[in-house]
Amino acid sequence: MAQFFQIHAENPQHRLIVQAADIVRKGGLVVYPTDSAYALGCHIGDKDALERIRTLRKLDKNHNFTLMCRDLSEIATYARVDNQAYRLIKNHTPGAYTFILEATADVPRRLMHPKRKTIGLRVPDNPIALALLEELGEPLMTSSLLLPGEEFPMTDPYDIRDTLEHFVELVIDGGYCGLEPTTVIDLTEPLPQLVRQGKGDFSPFDSN
Repeated sequence: MAQFFQIHAENPQHRLIVQAADIVRKGGLVVYPTDSAYALGCHIGDKDALERIRTLRKLDKNHNFTLMCRDLSEIATYARVDNQAYRLIKNHTPGAYTFILEATADVPRRLMHPKRKTIGLRVPDNPIALALLEELGEPLMTSSLLLPGEEFPMTDPYDIRDTLEHFVELVIDGGYCGLEPTTVIDLTEPLPQLVRQGKGDFSPFDSN
């Protein structure tokens, strides 16, 4: 049975954030709010939790997972970032963007794209998510809360609890945070490539 934390959207209660981080460290799956939609998260090194997300969402081995990071320096630990990419990311984080970058050796191989050895990284503009990442002290392995057969992510924390109470360990109610996914931008090519148009505006990256 999932725990259900109601956390203030702008001033997260530290006591609950500490408890949430502890659940993640112990292998729990957590539903938490971001600046684009609710997401599923687990510990970056937990293989079993990752497989549970794959099973829940019916994902294949080529699915691109995302590392949710607390700041730009953390991105640089897990991805190779040249000067141009660094400037672009710095100017648009935190925000509703996911950046595809070449992964470093710090990223577990099971999280990378199996052929390209890339990883998605982002810094969310959401106080609850950032507080949780700060308490963890490392990125959160993340996937959109988009269930099989659904067109949009789930948005209501109470519906999420009713649907997933036997599949996750914690649902964080951070209020309504939208249902539009992030804009995904591939920065492994000489010019930024739009992979998916979402909430973030791509025009600042488009040099054509």
